[in-house]
Amino acid sequence: MSVTAKDIRKALIAREEIALIDLREEAEFALGHPLFAAQIPLRRIATEAPWRIPRKDTRIVVYDNGEDLTEAALVHLRALGFTHVEKLAGGLSGWKSAGYELFEDVNSYSKAFGELVEHRRHTPSLPAQDVQALIEEKADIAILDARRFDEYATMSIPGGISSPGAELVLRARAAAPDPDTTIIVNCAGRTRSIIGAQSLVNAGLPNRIYALRNGTIGWTLAGQDLETGQQRRAPLPDAPLLDEARQKAREVAYRAGVKRITPEELDHLRADKTRTLYQYDVRLPEDYAAGHIPGFRNAQGGQLVQETDHFAPVRGARIVLADDLGPRADMTASWLAQLGWEVYVLEGGAHTETGPDAAPAPRGAEGRYKRPYEGTDNAAAAMQAYLDWEYGLVAQLERDGTHGFFVI
Repeated sequence: MSVTAKDIRKALIAREEIALIDLREEAEFALGHPLFAAQIPLRRIATEAPWRIPRKDTRIVVYDNGEDLTEAALVHLRALGFTHVEKLAGGLSGWKSAGYELFEDVNSYSKAFGELVEHRRHTPSLPAQDVQALIEEKADIAILDARRFDEYATMSIPGGISSPGAELVLRARAAAPDPDTTIIVNCAGRTRSIIGAQSLVNAGLPNRIYALRNGTIGWTLAGQDLETGQQRRAPLPDAPLLDEARQKAREVAYRAGVKRITPEELDHLRADKTRTLYQYDVRLPEDYAAGHIPGFRNAQGGQLVQETDHFAPVRGARIVLADDLGPRADMTASWLAQLGWEVYVLEGGAHTETGPDAAPAPRGAEGRYKRPYEGTDNAAAAMQAYLDWEYGLVAQLERDGTHGFFVI
């Protein structure tokens, strides 16, 4: 059965549940796709679809770009027990011929949202040259790296400390206890720097707060050296600072319209078989492995905001977040709510399971899109082209008209 691009657009605007799946390899997907498309290559359908699309009667629409992948995908999905699977009439060409936008790169709508946040909130930022000058004059600054720890260890701003995105509001005051210390948040490009810095602004920290403009890309394009192999981590706060972080993060989540639920109320959501429910523990992987609530998977909060299409490809689903300390779930939920999700924070719950979450094995190099912001061997032209693309995302969101994002 085929469905038109217009029908998919109607479902997105109505916030109906739908998983729009691009069957091409990631490198081809990155050349252009609908805003809310998620990518699962045909060869990974059996591995990834049951994990990423947990409800068997979810409406799934698959498409390709003329590679003849859809019929095989429909067979595979039906064999896996999915009961409501369709293909996009005309594939990607059908989407384009309807006059709808195509977005490049990966995690596109999260990155577009980051640009929208900066556009609307005027998130403070400093260029690489200014931050380098502060380092050289030994100014009172704390540079907090909002990426995953492994990304930070690969390359980092000199003197930077690892504090992955959802950890920032929890740990920033411990890393910079003096209100006169200037906090600079960086990532590899733009999104996590913007979201990280704006998280601290939203939480009302007393420090001067800036994003490092264009992250390590901007640093490299400025001809400045990065560190490699660093292991510094922002500390956890003591009890008074933890209480402060809890209060501030909870206020931000409330302003974003996040609901709080008890374990009993979670059971009620779990019992609703007409809706997809994603359950994520947003702490660091080592914290998750040491003990977590049964049924919850691990997704570091900053990555869940950065890679929402990967962790929650069913647009219109519900998301419940857990965090034993609180601020990480509250801040993550505040951003997911602004991204248009129905999101809840779980209060309480017994951490009785240990170990990893049995997620599918990661993909290998086959078909992978080479990100211009990862590693240390990227061409300057590719890095600049990536930044130029990000600068245009706010205008493209407006042309597309389906996002439903808001910014508190």
